[in-house]
Amino acid sequence: MASAPNDATVEAAGRPSRHERGIAWVLRNVILGNGLVLAGVVIAIVFLLQALLAERLAPKGPLAMSIGQALKSPSLAAPFGTDRFGRDVLSRVIHGTRLSLGVACSSIVMALFVGGTLGLFSGYFGGPFDLVVSRVMDIFFSFPALFLAIAIAAFLGPGINNAIIAIAVVYTPFFSRVVRAAALAERGREYVEAAVALGARPWLVLGRHVLRNAISPVIVQAAVSLSYALLIEAALSYLGLGTQPPAPSWGRMLNEGRTFLETAPWISFFPGLAIMLAVLAFNLIGDGLRDIFDPRSY
Repeated sequence: MASAPNDATVEAAGRPSRHERGIAWVLRNVILGNGLVLAGVVIAIVFLLQALLAERLAPKGPLAMSIGQALKSPSLAAPFGTDRFGRDVLSRVIHGTRLSLGVACSSIVMALFVGGTLGLFSGYFGGPFDLVVSRVMDIFFSFPALFLAIAIAAFLGPGINNAIIAIAVVYTPFFSRVVRAAALAERGREYVEAAVALGARPWLVLGRHVLRNAISPVIVQAAVSLSYALLIEAALSYLGLGTQPPAPSWGRMLNEGRTFLETAPWISFFPGLAIMLAVLAFNLIGDGLRDIFDPRSY
């Protein structure tokens, strides 16, 4: 005689599977159903639009100087005030979005490509290659992320490209570890062993089975890492190792306003606020993505 389904079974039956969670389900239950995640998405969209439409949104050019308007407090003419050269802080914050987000996103994409490739091959094939990669990644993990980025950027020299490389090196081990764990879990699955037994080529198995199932944790890691990459980029630019003057970035603007904290605090306040909101937004999005892809959350 078949037993009656218990409450847990009935509840589980009402939940959508991971494959049934389409865009509409995500919008309804994860984004619109969670105020914090919705706030993160909205803030991120605002910053993305700022980066894409900086020339249209900024009231003035980011490098336009007016010495007669130097250190003017916020007003209708200059909502965020002006800096010591009379440059409009609002315009510089808007244009700084493109630089700060550009450096952070470029570094994370580079780290994802390098770290994901290393983790994929080391986790699937194992052996000496896996041992060497794992030990090298452990060495990088032994250093605090910010200090390691500063050391690499100082060695390479100041500049945007070197800052991107420094941040990418810092976050490569994170993606390597995430993808390696997924590859280790997938290579022992029955369908992977069956594909290998049928003579499927390794690159086909990696792309069709292993890599596809590693996408979910990688997306979550990318969202979280992006928020920390923004902080590191700001720190490098503040120290003079990232964006160089006169180009605006949020960290560079913090550096330019540090000597005017008492007389003109708005120079540092508004880029600092932008950094805080952007980091908060990507952290909230990362939490939302974790809710989507982690079956234990349901």
